[in-house]
Amino acid sequence: MASVLEKIAADLRRCHEARETRPPLRDELPDQRLESAYAVQEINTRHWLDAGRRLVGRKIGLTSKAVQEQLGVDQPDYGMLFHDMACVDGEAIDTGRLLQPKIEGEVAFMIGDDLDAGPLTSADVINAIDWATAAFEIVDSRIADWKIGILDTIADNASSGLFVLGTELHPLDGLDLRLCGAVLERFGEPVSVGAGAACLGNPLNAVLWLARKMIEVGQPLRRGDLVLSGALGPMVAVRPGDAFELRINGLGSVRTSFTGGN
Repeated sequence: MASVLEKIAADLRRCHEARETRPPLRDELPDQRLESAYAVQEINTRHWLDAGRRLVGRKIGLTSKAVQEQLGVDQPDYGMLFHDMACVDGEAIDTGRLLQPKIEGEVAFMIGDDLDAGPLTSADVINAIDWATAAFEIVDSRIADWKIGILDTIADNASSGLFVLGTELHPLDGLDLRLCGAVLERFGEPVSVGAGAACLGNPLNAVLWLARKMIEVGQPLRRGDLVLSGALGPMVAVRPGDAFELRINGLGSVRTSFTGGN
């Protein structure tokens, strides 16, 4: 079993480094369990940490009920955020760094206090958050043509790519993140519209789920961790030459553009 998981993990690393895709991996997992897919993710996390990558936080995926139903699951998933995945607001990103990128608008949170003792409540999470801001997640997949199931995306670090944080940092006081509207524009034209309620009813609900899950797996959220809480609207395919702006009520905006090609 362990050798099979190591082999799958190594092939995902090869695809990541060579910027190549591979067929879905779910049928290669001997027991078809979420825990085995997370074990593959953890093997690669440890490999990359040993190789010098720095962990800066977590990302949450599958926060839309519709997507959960599509993939046959009843909970989100999570992946790791590394320092070299971060891009600067307004930066032009070379699409050659990616395989088949798509972009999402999200709320990002900075954790200000350790969330390492349960059972956690919503109040615990709210009190532990230093600030929130608008953010892009640029998701990507090493699975050809995005033909993913839940096991594929978990093993593939929750289909991670890059992320971009806005520069307006807002405390939670006075913010109703459930009702915050979000508009993602390409060249000034809306291409994805959503609201906080699309993310497990409230982005803070997603952070609470993650904080509890991280305690469960022995990797609690710590002060200084960044959390990308999940998409507020449908993801949008990225093309070289695209320019995007995301605006979230109460949280400001963030911009990025894409150049080049493979």
